[in-house]
Amino acid sequence: MKRVIPLRFLSMLLLVACASTKPTASAEELKALETIVSSGTFEVESNFAYPQVSNAVQQVLNSGLLQPGSNAGGISLIGNPNYLRIRNDSVFSYLPYFGERRMRAGYGSGDGAIQLKSILSDYTINKNKNGSYRINFSADGQSENYRVVLDVFPNLKTSMLLNGVYRLPIQYSGTIKQLKME
Repeated sequence: MKRVIPLRFLSMLLLVACASTKPTASAEELKALETIVSSGTFEVESNFAYPQVSNAVQQVLNSGLLQPGSNAGGISLIGNPNYLRIRNDSVFSYLPYFGERRMRAGYGSGDGAIQLKSILSDYTINKNKNGSYRINFSADGQSENYRVVLDVFPNLKTSMLLNGVYRLPIQYSGTIKQLKME
């Protein structure tokens, strides 16, 4: 009589066998990241924007108006100027915004980008077990206040979430570099 191996057991065995190992950061990567974050003067340049998809945003995405390399999963910012700069206690940014704006929209408020030029408030830095950092702060834009969560990884990649008062949240991914002192 043949013995039948249950399908659940085989699928669990396959999952365990194919599990990936955690990549570990080198000591040089960890030191470089610590230097950048502790300096308090750095710049984040984003490669992709990930808007929260509402019905209105989905209609724009379906219209075919987006540049090549963009889709509902992410909008390419490669070749478009964008930045978020931290200099000691100040933040400066120009980040293209793709998403839905709620309630108030002032006249002459610019091109719709998230433009910050203010003093940081509630600024905190937390180091994670894997060597990455989470930086949280609030800042005032031209017409609204933003809460920013910036995750920085040892390979100098970033993930940034901006949550405004009058706009739906948007996430950006990119890279970080240290700014030279002027």
